Amino acid sequence: MTSLKDIGLYSLQNITRGAIRIEKNPELCYLDSIDWSLIMDAEFNNFIAGNKQSKECGDVCPGIMEDSRQCIKTIFNDNFNCRCWTSNHCQKVCPDKCHACTRDGECCHGQCLGSCTEPNTDTSCAACLHYYHEGRCVPDCPPDTYKFEGWRCVTLDFCSHVHLSDYDRFVIHRRECMSDCPSGFMRNKSKSMFCSACDGLCDKICDEKVIDSVDAAQSLKGCTVIKGNLQINIRRGQNIVSELESFMGLIQTVTGYVRIRHSQTLGSLSFLKSLRYINGEELMDDMYAFHAVANQHLQSLWDWTQHNLTIRAGKLFFRSNPKLCMSEIRKMWRKTGITEKFEEDDFRNNGDRASCESTVLQFKSNSTMSNRIKLTWQRYRPPDYRDLISFILYYKEAAYQNTTEFDGLDGCGSNSWNMVDVDLPQEKSSDPGVLLSPLKPWTQYAIYVKAITLVVADRHIMGAKSEVVYIRTSPSEPSMPLDVRTYSNSQTSLVVRWSPPAFPNGNQTYYLVRWQQQAEDRELYQHNYCSKELKVPVRIAATGWTDMEEDLKPPKPEVGVGDKPCCPCPKSVVDLEAEAADASYRKVFENFLHNSIFTPRPPDRRRRDLFGVANRTVHRGVTTYPNATSPDLWANATEAELADREYDFVESAVSERELQISGLQPFTVYRIDIHACNQQVKRCSAAEFIFSRTKPAEKADDIPGPVIWTGEDDSVFLRWPEPSSPNALILMYEIKFRLGTESEKHECVSRQLYREQRGARLNNLGPGNYSARVRATSLAGNGSWTEPVSFYVVQAQRYENHLYVMIFVPMVAVLIICLLATFTIINRKKNSDRLGNGVLYASVNPEYFS
Repeated sequence: MTSLKDIGLYSLQNITRGAIRIEKNPELCYLDSIDWSLIMDAEFNNFIAGNKQSKECGDVCPGIMEDSRQCIKTIFNDNFNCRCWTSNHCQKVCPDKCHACTRDGECCHGQCLGSCTEPNTDTSCAACLHYYHEGRCVPDCPPDTYKFEGWRCVTLDFCSHVHLSDYDRFVIHRRECMSDCPSGFMRNKSKSMFCSACDGLCDKICDEKVIDSVDAAQSLKGCTVIKGNLQINIRRGQNIVSELESFMGLIQTVTGYVRIRHSQTLGSLSFLKSLRYINGEELMDDMYAFHAVANQHLQSLWDWTQHNLTIRAGKLFFRSNPKLCMSEIRKMWRKTGITEKFEEDDFRNNGDRASCESTVLQFKSNSTMSNRIKLTWQRYRPPDYRDLISFILYYKEAAYQNTTEFDGLDGCGSNSWNMVDVDLPQEKSSDPGVLLSPLKPWTQYAIYVKAITLVVADRHIMGAKSEVVYIRTSPSEPSMPLDVRTYSNSQTSLVVRWSPPAFPNGNQTYYLVRWQQQAEDRELYQHNYCSKELKVPVRIAATGWTDMEEDLKPPKPEVGVGDKPCCPCPKSVVDLEAEAADASYRKVFENFLHNSIFTPRPPDRRRRDLFGVANRTVHRGVTTYPNATSPDLWANATEAELADREYDFVESAVSERELQISGLQPFTVYRIDIHACNQQVKRCSAAEFIFSRTKPAEKADDIPGPVIWTGEDDSVFLRWPEPSSPNALILMYEIKFRLGTESEKHECVSRQLYREQRGARLNNLGPGNYSARVRATSLAGNGSWTEPVSFYVVQAQRYENHLYVMIFVPMVAVLIICLLATFTIINRKKNSDRLGNGVLYASVNPEYFS
């Protein structure tokens, strides 16, 4: 899954059976932060490989950014660390004494599994450790209830009403409700729900089936009664009699008829060693209980001295069994107790290996497609038209035109030819024909047809067959290219190489290469890498050939003697077989996943380009494309927009199996898709893809301009330009500054803080001459330090004096006012004492007026 970032199953508590397999997810992180021992009992069968390298992930558990760790630390794979599923969800860790616990870490009831809503109660479990019954988790089902499907308890009434398409009714056995009685037991009656032990071999009734392969015969293993008809039509295989006997050797009764047709691998019927009765409740053509036609190597039936067979209704029909003698057929007629008259017409063309095919059939027309061939041939007319039964068309793949009809046919029944029975056309004027399907595209087939005729009254009827002809199917889209690998040979180019498809399905194959720039992980834009809890993530360019299968297995250290180079030890047969089995299992596992969970994606608006390139000029060698990632276009973009940006695909059609893609961004991840295409049909295969990163550009992370400072009292603001085209993205900046000859101090500036302020402020600086230098850190590592910038911090103005003034001036003013008020009051007091009691008595001086 190319876009899977994390597993995210943060509610997962238990995996009770099996193991885990996580591989080939190039963007998947948060694997080392999960303690799998808390989820499953045994982790030695787990397979985790081919995902994003741990050192490129930089997993961050909740709370780390805020310096308030929220997740519990455990030891797993010798790594003591916080456990989490994503940056927002911790892995739930229960106390050691608990099977399960609540969200608050309180122990659940002992019968709970996974989690619960309330502690110490068996009614609040998310799942049960043993069985579930009436809302409670119990260690065993109570009386009068029965275990069902391994996890719950049901009543007898419930079990009696369970019906599945493959089973008539469930049964009760040893306090368990199950679909059928186990081995060694059978139902008491046909409709009974209870099982009882068999006296000897139990009858196992199976429905009728057409046995056309060993795999189909395997479905009859253990069956003793075939309810219906038994039809055998096994056309290929070697030495399969022993396998057929192991699967069908217990069949005792067939209620209908037995039909054996075109079974080229059978030399006898001894594998049906237990067959005793053919009841004939249904007859072939309402007449025949045993029907054998066109079995080229059937030579004997049974050893009648040790085998007894009874046919209760119907008779025998043998035809076109060239190696089966009539004496064998007559012996079976007598041993099976058939009372009807022996009819010669029922036993034509047996025991006659001679062939008189003098007439040569001519093919009249053929039309081909990528997966089918339609053929017609001239109608054969024997002297007596009634003697013509049908046609058989033989075909097989043939790389060279040197095939005969006897190739691949031996006495053991091995036949490399595929056979198709062709009935006679209804109208006598029509030519017979057949449609062969499904076939492989662009594959040559050898084909011939033979007429099947009869022998009547010892008169040999002339047969007919065609010459072997060779016909090639039409081309189709190829299969996917193989072994895609790539490396970066410069900071702006990638070299990609691949192997041709296993099935080119044509001879005009070219390749469509499509590549797309990938955005960096969202977490890189969000996390503050100045935090002491976070490690600065590391990304690695593809400096050597890489492919999607790399690091599936950890490298083993080679031990040499002294300084001499050591050679790898040759692998043993067991190791080679184990590697082959593992590789085979990986392919089967991937096919299973594709078949199980694949869903078609919606049409791509650019999908037309995938097929429209068929008419373009085929390029060779080096391909460039215009730079579509100009920094100016995204200079003002938000962090979320940068993380979520989707880039367009660029493509090129090439005829060789190597391409150098130029004009790329430095130290950037690209997804490269390789399609194999066919010029004739103008169709392309599905893509084989790979992710690869270009080399870092030198000096790209250096700060391009001078550091500018703005001084204030006991602080300074430093401003510097951002690298215009950094390697991937800038994670943080570092400032080193010193006062005079003192040791340097360090200051970290996060990406987020710089984008807000376009610089950083250094506070609490003492007066004096300072020097500072700055460097940027990107995904490719550290840039160069800038030239030191010198600045002077002045003595800060003392605001204490102003404070004193502000405090003491009002106090002095108040004091003066108080003194003035006191003086005024005293002065008035003195005046009042000089005037006595203060009462003024007026008198008139008479002499004044005079």
